[in-house]
Amino acid sequence: MTTNSPSPHSSQPWLHQKGEVIQEFGTVKQFPVALSYEARMYSCQRLNKVLADTQILYGLYKKHHWLMRGATFYQLHLVLDKHAGEQLDIIDTIAERIQSLGGVAVGDPRHVAEITSIPRPPDGVEEVPAMLSRLLEAHETILIDAHDATARTAEGGDDGTIDLLVSQVIRTGERQAWFLAEHLVDTPLVRA
Repeated sequence: MTTNSPSPHSSQPWLHQKGEVIQEFGTVKQFPVALSYEARMYSCQRLNKVLADTQILYGLYKKHHWLMRGATFYQLHLVLDKHAGEQLDIIDTIAERIQSLGGVAVGDPRHVAEITSIPRPPDGVEEVPAMLSRLLEAHETILIDAHDATARTAEGGDDGTIDLLVSQVIRTGERQAWFLAEHLVDTPLVRA
């Protein structure tokens, strides 16, 4: 159903369109991907949780990238932005996997906030070690969930989801956590 429709041969855009929801969040439609309904439903549920947490991690990376301070500002400013870009790619891949299984990917930030288990950070600027620790904790939350989801998804034979979780979520997350953790090692910048 449309409202305020221009004439059929007009260059005016059709504004203020209204429509019905054609697939509810939390449902899985039938797709010919050689996986059972139960396997696809389970994978979509687990992937949506990882997707929500990864969207929050991306936001934390951008926040800390913008608010970075101190002697390592330039280096961390660049590293955090690079990590954010990698997480953004993972977000897109997870969402597309959910869609390819017949599910509905969580996309609205308000819905993401309801699903995530990553705590909300303070609105202001934190000290650099606190920012990095917050990112490490978010990574750990995602990695724990991704490892568990990988093991349980194997029971349903969903190799595509397992591959995504291992090759992108887990490997990228472990590498990024390593980079962050090394910045928290208590060594001086120079030795006198």
